[in-house]
Amino acid sequence: QVQLVESGGGLVQPGGSLRLSCAASGNILSVKTMDWYRQAPGNQRELVAIDTTGGTPYYADSVKGRFTISRDNAKNTVYLQMDSLKPEDTAVYYCKMIIRTSTWNENIYWGQGTQVTVSS
Repeated sequence: QVQLVESGGGLVQPGGSLRLSCAASGNILSVKTMDWYRQAPGNQRELVAIDTTGGTPYYADSVKGRFTISRDNAKNTVYLQMDSLKPEDTAVYYCKMIIRTSTWNENIYWGQGTQVTVSS
């Protein structure tokens, strides 16, 4: 079985920073993709950032220049550094990974979500 465990959320003032982490554990052969999504109350889940493994990361326009996605392959962990946070960044943040568990099997896995609240 594979589990994704997120950490790093919390309450921060506007202009502040947070760093989210998402670590995968279990029967992992390789991790193909690592992404971050978020969902604010009353809104659909939206894509925030994609790590492209050596290519140019993708960022939603709303976070470009403020958020940075990175990964540690040795730890099967993806990070989201969030700077210059705004109240509209308030949401539950989810990591998503496509993980290969055998030569013939890969699946999509989601983290449990971590709340980020930006408020004074």
